[in-house]
Order: sequence, then C-alpha cells, then structure tokens
Amino acid sequence: MADEGAPSGMRKHEIVRERVLDLLEGLSSGSAIPPERELCERFDVSRVTLRRAVDDLVRDGVLSRRQGSGTYVAQPKLAQALSVRSFSQDMRQRGLEPSSQVLSVERVPAGPRLGQRLAVSPADPVVRIRRLRLADGEPLGLETASVPAALAPGLEEADLEGSSLYEVLARDHGIAIASGSQEIEPTVINEEESLVLDAPLHSPAFLFRLTTRAGDGTIIEFNRSIFRGDRLTLTTELEPRASEASGLGALGVSAAGLAAG
Repeated sequence: MADEGAPSGMRKHEIVRERVLDLLEGLSSGSAIPPERELCERFDVSRVTLRRAVDDLVRDGVLSRRQGSGTYVAQPKLAQALSVRSFSQDMRQRGLEPSSQVLSVERVPAGPRLGQRLAVSPADPVVRIRRLRLADGEPLGLETASVPAALAPGLEEADLEGSSLYEVLARDHGIAIASGSQEIEPTVINEEESLVLDAPLHSPAFLFRLTTRAGDGTIIEFNRSIFRGDRLTLTTELEPRASEASGLGALGVSAAGLAAG
C-alpha cells in the first residue's frame, strides 16, 4: 500500500494509523468503527498491520475495545490541570456538571500511617469520606478523603453530595485551602474499582495522593484517589525561571497539584 500524502520513511502500520484517524473524523464518540475485514480491504493491508495500527490508537486513548462487541471511537479525555482547586471547580470550568455519590462517611481513629500523613496522634479521630466523583453523570474517580475531626466538628453530617468538601470546610468551618502537595502514579483498576467506575478490570488509571494545608501550615486533608486513565489527561503550565537562562532547561512547573475536594 502506498500513500502519497504520508511522510517518507513511515512504516506501513503508521500509514494505516493515519488513514484510520482520517476515517474517525466522520464518526462521533461512541460510534463503532468498521469491522477488521472491511478495513483491511479498504486499506489493502493484512490483519496484522491493521491490528498494530488499531492497537496504537487504543493505547493512545483514541479508540476503545469492548469485549465481544467491537472497537469504538473513545470519548475525548478531560484535560485535568495540576492546580490547587477542587474537582468540582475544574469540571465546571470545562462546562461539565460535577456530582458526587457518597459511598461512606466514618469517624475512625487515624492509625499510625494516616496519623503521620495528617500530623495527628494515631488515636485521634478523623472523618473518612469515600466518594464516587462524576462529570455529567459519568463516573471518573473514586476518592477517600480524611480530615482530622477536631478541625471540622460535625463534618460527617454535611451534604457532601450537593457541595464540594472544600466549599463545606470554607462555609461551615472557616477553613480555606492555601496549598497542597501531590504524588501521582500510574496504576491499574482493581476488581472493586472496576465495578464502581464502570471501567475494564486492569485498565490504566492515575493514583493521586494529595495533602492540603491551611495558610498557617496546618494539614487539613489527606486524599487518596483513583481516576480512570481512559477519561483523564494531566496538564501543567511551564514558566521560565527568572534566575536562569531562557530555554527548555529553564522551564519550571508553576502549579503544585490538583485538589480533589
């Protein structure tokens, strides 16, 4: 197969990949692409070459496979900026309606590991809130937020489905998030997360571990979240450091992390 519009040196599966992308321009999200046999005939290639091209597009999140059903145009990913703002704020800025489904709210002892994260005694009570995060009704993430109970008395009774956690902390307890630090790791979705998030078992995901602080340095929250990798992409702004010469090596990340509240 030859393609006059393809750059010289492109391998056959890369040319097929570009032609599949051209085909997708006429399809909407969720549409099935034509069967393998039809595409092989259309592009005059073997199934091995076609599958390699389609595999690339699945890996890039352009296409998605459904077991026993076929291959479909994937929904566009949501670009998630790395900044200290809530999930609800970020979704609203993108024209999406955020919502939460509270799965459980517990008042429990911090324990040694969480106590260290929150800088409290292992015996001190914390409010642990487990929520499903949705955008336009679609499940995107599963998060567990833990807040020292002494900081926000009565938090376990708050309406955390109708309001963001940060809105509740600011409105009812006078607590404002001033800064945060975040760890991000690639991971895969386990069996429980697969059911709750309506995502394939072992599909890619992002693991967030977030610690937020007040202006005086008091730790407000530790949040552990799993977000679907097929629906989320991370973005960050880079800015030149004034003390260094211009160029890529002088660029620094301007934002510290995503707040999940």
